Amino acid sequence: MARNRFSSEQIVNKLREADVLLSQGRTVAQACKQVGIRDQTYYRWRREYGGMKTDQARRLKALERENARLKKLLVDAELDKAILREAANPNF
Repeated sequence: MARNRFSSEQIVNKLREADVLLSQGRTVAQACKQVGIRDQTYYRWRREYGGMKTDQARRLKALERENARLKKLLVDAELDKAILREAANPNF
């Protein structure tokens, strides 16, 4: 079964729609079924995006991407330092 990938904006909108359905007296299972997601997905999204607005979710994803890029750069720099340190100290 193919997985749907939702953007941050779509996730926030689906959470809002589910909240409206829950406030109308539906159960979590019924709201999730109508929105088109599973219960687990609802709880995971609510934990990560709960209370966010669309622009905040977009900014969060951008910061996560930048953080991952910076971590990769740091790892590459540390690897280069280790290689140079090993080359400067020949213990064959």
